[in-house]
Amino acid sequence: MNINDERYQNQGLHVVLALFTVENGSFKVLLIKRKNEPFKNKWILVGGCAYNTETGEEAMERELYEKTHIKNIDFEMFDVFTNPNRSPLKRMIAIGYIGVSDSSIIKKFKNTEKASDADWFEIDRIPELGYDHKEILEKAIAKLKEKIFSTSILKKLYPNTFTLPELQTAYEKILDKNLDRRNFRKTLLQKGLIVDTGKTEETVGKKPSKLYKFI
Repeated sequence: MNINDERYQNQGLHVVLALFTVENGSFKVLLIKRKNEPFKNKWILVGGCAYNTETGEEAMERELYEKTHIKNIDFEMFDVFTNPNRSPLKRMIAIGYIGVSDSSIIKKFKNTEKASDADWFEIDRIPELGYDHKEILEKAIAKLKEKIFSTSILKKLYPNTFTLPELQTAYEKILDKNLDRRNFRKTLLQKGLIVDTGKTEETVGKKPSKLYKFI
């Protein structure tokens, strides 16, 4: 490797988070509005540039806090985006992260040093996004659909107990399709994702509903 080769120069690293929730019966993602160029006043996924002293995860935590004042969110890497032209400033490789959060615990700071707004957007009502964030979002949604039947990634939506109808509604919103009730319960139990707590929830005028929790 010749470190003086110009082809190695002028490169950087972006970290980008697709943070999802299900709120009021809608599948949503958190977006921020940029204050600065490039893509000033455009909505984007939460993210920014990593310092050369940071790991990707450290950079993502810092950028999330700087842009939204949100912290203590679990996320994981899901893909890398290497198009040489994804940023108009210079070559910027992006590490994509994915996370899920209960929307009620997030206080959206509408105006931070680097973002003029932040809000949840319904997946089918996404505005035009800056950079290549449309592609990143689409791949993040596809990854989330894969993970909800193989991991307990939705545990952050339901950290305690829930009824199966509640959970099935979230799955159906994310998958954008209806699911068979009996098969849904059977699949999650067989995969070891949830467990029957042995408790029930009383609902006026209805039969008590069993309560489950993620393992």
